[in-house]
Amino acid sequence: MLDSLLTLPNHLFETPIAAIALTLLAFFAGNQVFQWIGRPSWCPGILIAALIVVLTLVLLSVNYEVYQQGAAWLVLLLGPATVALGIPLYQQMHHIRALWKPILFTLPPAAILAAVYSVLLAWLAGATPEVMASLAPKSVTAPIAISITEQLGGSIPVLMGGLLITGVMATFWVSVLVKILNIQDHRVIGFALGINGHAIGTVRAFELSPTAGAFSSLGMGLTAVFTALFLPIAWRLVF
Repeated sequence: MLDSLLTLPNHLFETPIAAIALTLLAFFAGNQVFQWIGRPSWCPGILIAALIVVLTLVLLSVNYEVYQQGAAWLVLLLGPATVALGIPLYQQMHHIRALWKPILFTLPPAAILAAVYSVLLAWLAGATPEVMASLAPKSVTAPIAISITEQLGGSIPVLMGGLLITGVMATFWVSVLVKILNIQDHRVIGFALGINGHAIGTVRAFELSPTAGAFSSLGMGLTAVFTALFLPIAWRLVF
């Protein structure tokens, strides 16, 4: 009887309903806590939600792999959600046309550096090729980052952790640096958030203004496309 009770949570999470319910409840709870604590840039709602999910899985002794299989249905929605960001891009197309030269010259170096420094730091720390492959696309939006990681032979759970940390830290440091440097142009702020903080940074950008959100969507989308093209090729040449 005791063994049956201990394995009950895992049995419940074998169906998608429990995993999806936990994820959605954690998401709404995380956003509510985020509002209560004053919407700090260093602790977005998605981070709080992730901590709630982890704590629940630990307390219920549910294997992460079991939860991941159930939550896979929600992961499928990341693709359409990313495509939907094309709407604010279209609305701000007149601004984007006017700034295509700065965008062209800043995005490739930023995307390359984002991949190179993460791989370099992991290599210096003695990480395995699998870990390095998992961290290389950490600045890319999740649907495309997952595809890149699978091509490179990385670990999806490690990637997801890297995406979360990258999004939170990028959002925090961009918020800090724009205050220090007195940058008030929402196009610049949004573009920086999109390149470095992917979806988490884009959420923050839309909180600032529609213009910041549009340029963040642009930065996130172009970074994803550029990284998907160059990273697999560069990886095969180096490794």
